[in-house]
Amino acid sequence: MTGYTADEKLRLAQLTKLRRQWLKDQELSPREPVIEPKPLGRVAKFWAGFLEPKTLWRLYTFKVYNAGLYTATRVLIPAWIVYYYMKYHASKMPNGIVMRKPQLFPGDTILETGEVVPDIPETGGHGHH
Repeated sequence: MTGYTADEKLRLAQLTKLRRQWLKDQELSPREPVIEPKPLGRVAKFWAGFLEPKTLWRLYTFKVYNAGLYTATRVLIPAWIVYYYMKYHASKMPNGIVMRKPQLFPGDTILETGEVVPDIPETGGHGHH
């Protein structure tokens, strides 16, 4: 015996019809879902207005972001890399930042204040060693 029996054919036709109806019922109409939108709070209202397309806030924020990104990636970071290289690798002095102050001797003039460094006082009575 080949093929389905009459009962099996009827059951298969009913299942096919039910599946098609179920799939059709899953489609939403343009009016659905019928849920009342909740009123927006102050913050949500601000962001809803702020994020609308073609608003001045959004355009200027985007321009400032792009300018900042351009400045950081094409000006500041390369300048810092060049500065770092020049300071620590291309300088004649080791480490580039270590520098001793010039020595001051009695009778020298201090440039910042204009004072003259006094002579070292001799301690009396002990003589030279």
